[in-house]
Amino acid sequence: MTTRRNVMAGGLALATTLLAPRAGHAQPLAGHHVRKVQDLLSRMTLDEKIGQMHQPPGGRQKALNSRIDAAALDLVRKGGVGSYLHVAGAQFLRDLQKVAVEESRLKIPLLFAIDVVHGYRTLYPVPLAMAATFDPDAYRACARMAAVETSVAGLHWTFAPMVDVARDPRWGRVVEGSGEDAYLGSVMSIAQTEGFQTKDLAGRDTVLACVKHFGAYGAVAGGRDYDSADISERTLHEVILPPFAAGKAAGAGSFMTAFNDIGGVPTTANAALVRGLLRDKWGFDGIVVSDWNAISELMAHGVAETLAQAAALALKAGVDMDMAGGVYAAHLKTAVAEDPGLLPLIDQAVTHILMTKARLGLFDDPYRFGDVAREKTVMVSAPHRAIARDAARKAVVLLKNDGDLLPLAKGAKVAVVGALADDARSAIGSWKARGEETDAVTLVSALKTRLPGVVYVPGAAPRTDDLSGVAAAVEAAKAADVTLLVVGEDFDHSAESRSRSDLSLPGGQKALADAILATGKPVVLLVMGGRPLAIPDLLAKAPAALMTWLLGVESGPALADILLGDVSPAGRLPMGLPRASGSLPETYAHYPTGRPADPDLAKDTVRYHDLDIGPVYPFGHGLSYARFAYSDLVLDKAALGAGETVSATVTVTNTGKVTADEVVQLYMRDPVAAVARPVKELRGFRRLTLKPGETRRLTFTLSARQCAFWDNGRWRIQKGRIDLMIGASSADIRHRVSFVIDAEGWSDTSPASIMTPISVS
Repeated sequence: MTTRRNVMAGGLALATTLLAPRAGHAQPLAGHHVRKVQDLLSRMTLDEKIGQMHQPPGGRQKALNSRIDAAALDLVRKGGVGSYLHVAGAQFLRDLQKVAVEESRLKIPLLFAIDVVHGYRTLYPVPLAMAATFDPDAYRACARMAAVETSVAGLHWTFAPMVDVARDPRWGRVVEGSGEDAYLGSVMSIAQTEGFQTKDLAGRDTVLACVKHFGAYGAVAGGRDYDSADISERTLHEVILPPFAAGKAAGAGSFMTAFNDIGGVPTTANAALVRGLLRDKWGFDGIVVSDWNAISELMAHGVAETLAQAAALALKAGVDMDMAGGVYAAHLKTAVAEDPGLLPLIDQAVTHILMTKARLGLFDDPYRFGDVAREKTVMVSAPHRAIARDAARKAVVLLKNDGDLLPLAKGAKVAVVGALADDARSAIGSWKARGEETDAVTLVSALKTRLPGVVYVPGAAPRTDDLSGVAAAVEAAKAADVTLLVVGEDFDHSAESRSRSDLSLPGGQKALADAILATGKPVVLLVMGGRPLAIPDLLAKAPAALMTWLLGVESGPALADILLGDVSPAGRLPMGLPRASGSLPETYAHYPTGRPADPDLAKDTVRYHDLDIGPVYPFGHGLSYARFAYSDLVLDKAALGAGETVSATVTVTNTGKVTADEVVQLYMRDPVAAVARPVKELRGFRRLTLKPGETRRLTFTLSARQCAFWDNGRWRIQKGRIDLMIGASSADIRHRVSFVIDAEGWSDTSPASIMTPISVS
């Protein structure tokens, strides 16, 4: 039997190794923190170590703190808990922390966690909508606001950002990510991580970020939640992993494994992925936590026969903390008895957890998070509402605007139709943390303050086939000069375990929409929801259409600002809008084929005989109330080596009559390589505001490393021509230019996780 002395001595030696400075970590530990962690590890019993790896729920999502009873407090006193999730409240958590640091033997503070996916109390647009802003500064500001509210409520840790690249909107959790593109996902991964953590986790109003779900959760088969991801090694490295690498590079303090398997290996038991890649290759030394109950689910996956085996598999893979399942707490000692070789891995896990608590400043002041007075003043404050409103306005995508129907003409008689137009609960979206629907202002409420004569008729709803209200809606549309037709999905259609096989309008909304469009009166289609929908006929018939997502507490005022012309929309689609559910998954960044698709449906090389090629609106698409001209695209050199950069400069002019934003997008293609390369890959973008007649010059500096591709386990930079494309979307390319890479080389980083410097003059 291994003695307690040997366990502790081994742990001290291991901690000394783990706490040595490592390249790439944004925040090394101070010397006194290193000594503190070493001392604690040397004195901990095996039970206390396993306790640090245990994260039970302190309540339920709809009943936070409800499980913190006498038994729970006694477990804290015994050192049997390292972290709680589903808890909240500055005073409550201060009292709970007091039990840990004043009544337990080692006085180790607890970590308190909650899912802050798009805000704590002041809810901003859902993540897919935030990606549509194409504005990382706006996302960073929202995450910073969320961190303030979260930290003053006594919480240390959020389970965000979710960075799963997803190309199948049938998957309900696309609402939580940044869409189909690895580069856009990487940019937004960095923005959120920096907003949550700032540059110093021990600073004021910070929370620990958690990059999830590692990995390939967004690639589950058929868009079915929790299903398998059977993808190639190239897709894993080039598409799936870049946003994770970007989050790690930004200093994210924790990672979460996913529910799914990749080619038969559950990620929570995937040692090659977690320990081999994340730990050893990328040098990550923060916490790796399982998803909810994912360790026990290794038995359902069929890779473990007992919970002790499941615990051993997860630990060997590199999972430090068990979320909610209690498998480590109940079965890890049994696993150790069967395999004493697990003891050093336990010491590694506990060291990661204690290091993180030190970085958060909890050993210096365990009560530094939580402020009872500020908790009463910062929540849904005017400054926070302003941040949410700005983000909501930036997220709206103008899909079409035939005849310049928008903005609405002054004095126009307006009807609003659709139950979602006055649905405050859906406005704030899923994963609402502590958000309340009473905080939200709906479109109907906002318009009534701006347009006293506006008429509202629900007509039909997304959860019922009842069409009894359609006739009244039609009469309202006939009497109006213009109708705002609000349709889509409610908050619970787009969420975890909410995959859909059919992305048409749910409930009676299709019949309502057809009836309103049949009046022949002008209609503005507003599509709410947390994912793209397949509604090509409605988009074709409506003269104007907006993708309005689930925009948070300032949903109504933001939409009113755009509809009435106070602000020009400029959001861009982070996922294309499909023509049919059966065409999924799809992406603009597809590979070329030997028989490329032909627009002529009579030819056999088309993808489908019954459907046009490509999405209705592609990735990056979005219009505004202005027009923009692109000119003078030039390179600063025609050739570069494997370690060099090239700068592409383009001139953009607002040729319209109003001040508006434009999102300038840079794409690349490697037309001939050792392996087929995508027809386009996003490599940079910049959202900028231009007054009428104003001209700006943008310079994108691209490195040869950003042209690399995955080849036999390495990032290869191959000689040859690279095509650059500048435009307003993945389909609206305005100018093209090429350069040559004239020397072979290798890179150590995924190209899509490397940020492109952009200067504006």
